[in-house]
Amino acid sequence: MPQIELEGRAFDVDGDGFLSNPEIWNEEVAVLFAKSDGIAEMNEKHWAVVRVIRKHFEEKGNAPMVRVLCQDAGVRLKEVYELFPLGPARGACRIAGLPKPDGCV
Repeated sequence: MPQIELEGRAFDVDGDGFLSNPEIWNEEVAVLFAKSDGIAEMNEKHWAVVRVIRKHFEEKGNAPMVRVLCQDAGVRLKEVYELFPLGPARGACRIAGLPKPDGCV
């Protein structure tokens, strides 16, 4: 199983860099993954998006659809891409500690 090391901590990930075990996720892990994606500091909008993704994952076992994510987090799709340059799936879901979403290429 591949691993990545972020600031001295090793994480088991899949071949695309998503956490293999979403249960180990916490806000500290999110900050480490965000930094590795070039996000120097997580602001309230970042956290709003991450919290919506985590809540949906915990309740339904998958990532929310982008429309639902934007609506529940109170951000426009354009803002999601500004906040997470890698996009809602490859960026935001990865930082939120989810497995790679279905349909994510």
